[in-house]
Amino acid sequence: MRQAEVTRNTLETQITVSIDIDGTGQSQFETGIGFLDHMLDQVARHGMMDIRVHAKGDLHIDAHHTVEDIGITFGQAFFKAVGDKKGINRYGHAYVPLDEALSRVVLDLSGRPGLIFNCEFTRAAIGEFDVDLFHEFFQGFVNHALVTLHIDNLRGHNSHHQAETIFKAFGRALRMAIAADERMAGVMPSTKGVL
Repeated sequence: MRQAEVTRNTLETQITVSIDIDGTGQSQFETGIGFLDHMLDQVARHGMMDIRVHAKGDLHIDAHHTVEDIGITFGQAFFKAVGDKKGINRYGHAYVPLDEALSRVVLDLSGRPGLIFNCEFTRAAIGEFDVDLFHEFFQGFVNHALVTLHIDNLRGHNSHHQAETIFKAFGRALRMAIAADERMAGVMPSTKGVL
């Protein structure tokens, strides 16, 4: 069972993330940040993972700490759920369009954190959500999931569409990377023998 639950408590946030990476795309989010909930729902549905996030943060200041710490906690839970990585694809990639927007996500469950984030949003906020926080979310995720992640928004002029294509592609790339490779059953997908 590739499942995990992680709780992170700081003076700024209290967050619990539970994940079943072999789920059916079910989700439950209580973050206080509606647009982030919408984006995380894309990851669950397109990644075919069951994800629950309960977060209380210092939203009276702004959403920065909460978004970053959700990324960190999601990364910790994902890392724990994936386990030893034997027999999985390891790599994942996806292109996702939404009307005029198109994004590409390529990732490696390498054991080495790295983020390349190429996205120029056409406005600074989507509703009340500061688009700079997407980078913070993904940086927190890669640092704790130990994933190399390349995100490129290739085109788009509607920021909502840009963000949605990124998160849908992220979910689909994760789904590909964690899937079993029948030809690699029980084998570590690395010449080093460890990831």
